[in-house]
Amino acid sequence: MKQTRNIAIFIPHLGCPFRCCFCQQQKISSAWHPPSLAQVKQDIETALLTIPPECEVEVAFFGGTFTSIPEKMQNDYLECVQPYLDQGQINGIRLSTRPDAIDMKRLEELKHRGVTTIELGVQSLDEEVLKLSQRGYQPDQVIRSCQMIHAAGIKLGIQLMIGLPGDNLQKDLETTRQSIALAPAMVRIYPTLVIAGTQLEEAFRAGNYVPLSLKEAVNITAAIYLLFTQAHIPVIRMGLHPSEELQDSDTVVAGPFHPAFGELVLQKVALDRARCLLDMYLLQNISRQSITLYCPPREYSQLVGAKRSNIITLQKDYGLGSLAVKPETSLPPGSLGVGCGPGLEKILSREQYLQTLSIYESADIL
Repeated sequence: MKQTRNIAIFIPHLGCPFRCCFCQQQKISSAWHPPSLAQVKQDIETALLTIPPECEVEVAFFGGTFTSIPEKMQNDYLECVQPYLDQGQINGIRLSTRPDAIDMKRLEELKHRGVTTIELGVQSLDEEVLKLSQRGYQPDQVIRSCQMIHAAGIKLGIQLMIGLPGDNLQKDLETTRQSIALAPAMVRIYPTLVIAGTQLEEAFRAGNYVPLSLKEAVNITAAIYLLFTQAHIPVIRMGLHPSEELQDSDTVVAGPFHPAFGELVLQKVALDRARCLLDMYLLQNISRQSITLYCPPREYSQLVGAKRSNIITLQKDYGLGSLAVKPETSLPPGSLGVGCGPGLEKILSREQYLQTLSIYESADIL
């Protein structure tokens, strides 16, 4: 499968008729004005110099509600990209929009102009959460929009948020289950942050909104990630991109911001996977005190955890005299091995691990 690369063009809050309680897009994207056509061309040509030729490339218009900006501006941006499509330098166009800002006619026009992927800012499929967040649409509008995107032959992406006003774990898991039924090609998961200058900041300072802690956000996102993974739906991002503006101490007032949020989630998943394997292994090897875990080389840091936190936790919880981690090139992605001698004695594959999960009935991952 070819790797996909996006050339991101930010059009901050452009076209959106709403100001959701959590949104201050200019601070997040660092761009206060829509890019000129000359700037778009420059960004594309600069990015193409760094992208390997074997990659699938999409020019991605992010940050605003693309289908709500003036039609001439939409067409200008799309026509600006057309030469790169015609020359085969890029493979398609990706854009983000709201569920209530598309119809079949516009989708057919977008498909004709080279749009290959549409990411919907769904955020939640819970009616109360949408209302409290001032999203301005209902869950049934989300479902209809997803169906129309599928019907138009365009890839569907879904963006979800956790920790919104009125949200909780049960609602997040139900939103995830409904999102899986909508058959997206990809998903992004963002924890809600309290951004300066938003209505959510006012609610937070008045004591009417309590953001998730970093641990809560990591645990909930891990559970959602595993549900999508079980359904073979890739989660392509967890956590906001750590731009300079977002890392500015004046931008994020409160909430679970971490520049490596997605890595923390994968470390949590790796810890749970290691517990699963050790539980099975130690049933038959109860007296073993010195154990080695084996993982694919690229997953070594996830299994070890920040400052060896996963290893320290496992060693303490299982009463192990020593616990080592070694990279093993023969293991496929998502698998894990264990042994107490010179080599592997038991392997837990990704599929075997996913089959052990029953997140709706238990909170094991949390």
